[in-house]
Amino acid sequence: GCTIHDNVLIGMGSIVMDGCVVHSNSIIAAGAVVLEGTIVEEGSIYAGVPAKKVKMVSEALISGEINRIADNYVKYSSWFSEHNEAPKK
Repeated sequence: GCTIHDNVLIGMGSIVMDGCVVHSNSIIAAGAVVLEGTIVEEGSIYAGVPAKKVKMVSEALISGEINRIADNYVKYSSWFSEHNEAPKK
């Protein structure tokens, strides 16, 4: 397994492999592959295959960005469930 700390956003379709540690206030981009044993720094964004640090997130943006993206995922999931509801009998 891996260790995921508080206030982390892991994007859709990303893979976090065994032995990884994802520190607080970090973002793993959608589709990223975080290789075994990777340590994701607090307050950073990792993206790509294999995932690498692409930038740091400033303290001022951390909660705003993570919450904004997470809220969008919730919105997208509602679109999916509305569109793919099972027919009622």
